[in-house]
Amino acid sequence: MTTTIGSAPAALWVLVPVYDECEVLPELQRRLADVFARLDCAARILYVDDGSRDGSWAQVCAFSAADARVHGIRLSRNFGKEIALTAGLDALAARADLDACVVIDADLQDPPELIPDLVARWRAGYDMVYATRRRRLGESGAKRLTAALFYRLMDALSATRIPRDTGDFRLLSARMLRALAGLRERQRFMKGLFAWVGYPQTQVLYDRAPRAAGRSKWNYGRLWRFAVEGITSFSTVPLRLATWIGMLTSVLAFGYGAWIVLKVLVWGIRVPGYASLMVAILVLGGLQLLALGIIGEYVGRTYLEAKQRPLYLVQDSTPSRAGRAGA
Repeated sequence: MTTTIGSAPAALWVLVPVYDECEVLPELQRRLADVFARLDCAARILYVDDGSRDGSWAQVCAFSAADARVHGIRLSRNFGKEIALTAGLDALAARADLDACVVIDADLQDPPELIPDLVARWRAGYDMVYATRRRRLGESGAKRLTAALFYRLMDALSATRIPRDTGDFRLLSARMLRALAGLRERQRFMKGLFAWVGYPQTQVLYDRAPRAAGRSKWNYGRLWRFAVEGITSFSTVPLRLATWIGMLTSVLAFGYGAWIVLKVLVWGIRVPGYASLMVAILVLGGLQLLALGIIGEYVGRTYLEAKQRPLYLVQDSTPSRAGRAGA
């Protein structure tokens, strides 16, 4: 029996951002096809190639030629995963043949076999069903620790509740997609944007598998920039913290200055100690530079937003042949 939304069969799209994933794409395509065979709704795939340098786009084109359910978009260069996700979500939000969308990474750490569970929760009335990692297999202790700390720090700093230990693997309703299409900020932290929209949401727990093939594109430098992006996009606490540190330091400095004046008036002028002078200069200078750095992060993001450049540019897409079955 085919599930219907209104009078038409339910239409599910799977969005896959791709960057240099040539080694794993055939297995991903095979497993998605197996999952589609078990779904009682019409399902299609949209690959978004984020400027891959290997044969990923050629494989997407081959998948599209062999299977009418497969579509692809190729960006003009590597814009980053958050922008690639945005490009795919924009393309799907504009489609009339969509009731829900599943976002999944290409590396198979997130199992496609969980998609039917996400669909079942969506049919229960939820606009967003996010997959929360119960365990992260195949990852180092340091990476698991830093990831746990990041999610808990975001939870503490952000006014928007962002689910812990949850990546981009989730199902979004058509209503969620339309809402996300209206959020056009350039500095994008998609996990925060998903949470900001709100609407009824629930979670599904799963064990995250090791990477199927290839190497992760997320080194610690990129993860650090990603963390700064998330914190500055969804929290002004660092700015307020810099203000409070500045006020506290000023109070201590004025108090210390008053104490020195009092000592001079009562006991006379003495030669100041070199060590205490250097400590005061270094502490105050370090705090000032820290505050300036925090402010600079926010000013830089304001500058990027003010330029109003397009979020992305599309270089190519797979042919859309009306005569193909299921297209």
